[in-house]
Amino acid sequence: MERVGQTLNRAGHHGSGNATDLTKQILADPRVASFIQEHSLSQDEIKRSLPKFNQFLVECRKVKEGDASYIAKGYEPILTMNEGYADVTYKETRQLKEQQEQQAIAKRINLVSLPQSYRKITFADIALDDVARVDTFESLVDFVANYPSPDQKGLYIYGDMGVGKSFMLAAMAHELSETKKVATTIIHYPSFTIDVKNGIKDGSVKEQIDAVKQAEVLVLDDIGAEQFSSWIRDDVLQVILQHRMIEELPTFFTSNYSFADLEAKLSNGRQGDETWQAKRVMERIRFLAKEVHLKGVNRR
Repeated sequence: MERVGQTLNRAGHHGSGNATDLTKQILADPRVASFIQEHSLSQDEIKRSLPKFNQFLVECRKVKEGDASYIAKGYEPILTMNEGYADVTYKETRQLKEQQEQQAIAKRINLVSLPQSYRKITFADIALDDVARVDTFESLVDFVANYPSPDQKGLYIYGDMGVGKSFMLAAMAHELSETKKVATTIIHYPSFTIDVKNGIKDGSVKEQIDAVKQAEVLVLDDIGAEQFSSWIRDDVLQVILQHRMIEELPTFFTSNYSFADLEAKLSNGRQGDETWQAKRVMERIRFLAKEVHLKGVNRR
């Protein structure tokens, strides 16, 4: 591609008409004309700026036509002043900014043993055709709107399989990330307990527990579905809950069990009745979260 200076020089050998026409064409462009007016350019400044005006128009045309030779993908050319003459620089396009924002939102949603598609779920995706779902939805909306707020409790959402417990909390995580720039860790709890047990071999148990207990916002998904273990209950779950209770960190749960049913499940240890140990865990869960029964049909 010839620069306008080269074009004008070449045109000069064949008469001044071609050069004049090209200059008029450049200066007639509304974007160029507006820039000249905005910066009150003198005739000398306009003359010195002609090559950059031409470069700007060429680059704009490439962007519009999707020209493969345009190398500044995601950026658009703009005119700026540079010590007495126009220059071309580049700024992020709206599309690139939106893409980067979506990537940042997704990055703040940490999923462990759960579908990656959960990162894309929003409040707008939640079906509110069943009145039984509205209260739970509104509680999550209120939590996000008021975050961070003293004494904010999480939710312990229980109900049948497929009613949308995990779906709703994934949407909450997206909303927290988008509107509050807050990170949420959503863990499939049964899978996590297996990972922790396997961590005994490589000495990673403490590291795994610390990562979970220190999460900014935590969702323990499907608690109660794990294979019962007194060690997991007392040395893993209770440690996580104790830290989050002391630090008052927002904690959410999903389960197929009510508070009462989960306590009964946690009471059945190898040593027989372990009611006291189960009550200690449930005391912490009750401190961290409000019990909510989500009813409805299986939406899977």
